[in-house]
Amino acid sequence: MTTIETSRLVLRRWHEHDVAPMAAVNADPEVMRWIADGRVRTEAQTRLGIEAMERTWDTDGIGMFAVELRATGELAGFTGFAVPNFLPEVLPAIEIGWRLGRAFWGRGIATEAAAAALRFGFEEHGLDRVVSIAQIGNAASERVMAKIGLRPERETVTPGTGRAVRVHHLTRAEYRGAAAVPTPPGDA
Repeated sequence: MTTIETSRLVLRRWHEHDVAPMAAVNADPEVMRWIADGRVRTEAQTRLGIEAMERTWDTDGIGMFAVELRATGELAGFTGFAVPNFLPEVLPAIEIGWRLGRAFWGRGIATEAAAAALRFGFEEHGLDRVVSIAQIGNAASERVMAKIGLRPERETVTPGTGRAVRVHHLTRAEYRGAAAVPTPPGDA
């Protein structure tokens, strides 16, 4: 079972007790504002989504991690990898993404979790390239993308929703090159 620990977080596979707290995240219109067509998800839809994420782990050895706070065991949301089938023009590709409950915004949790997942993807799973896709206007997600080293690649429109998005990308070689540059104190 793949588990990653950071100073504040545990990234792990999904458990049955994650359904209710993740359903609460998915039921928040402000959280879902920038996801697909912006619609909230029911608990049944959340359960199906978690089951699909677990199947991806089982078949591909990579997927979306549940993100848990080490101090409390509370589920904050998720981060990790998926195939962005909703945007066929970028395929073949692996997307890194995240979704956190509002109570966890603005605390660096998305960046910490995504950075740990990115390290896993490049260093342990051997990904050559990742993309991340944000709807135009989702400045918070684009800040996380920049902090973990992804750069804008292009703008386009998702066929299913008609929403404008910006595609960001990073290669393993770029990741390793950036990791070789020391981070100035206070910028971590």
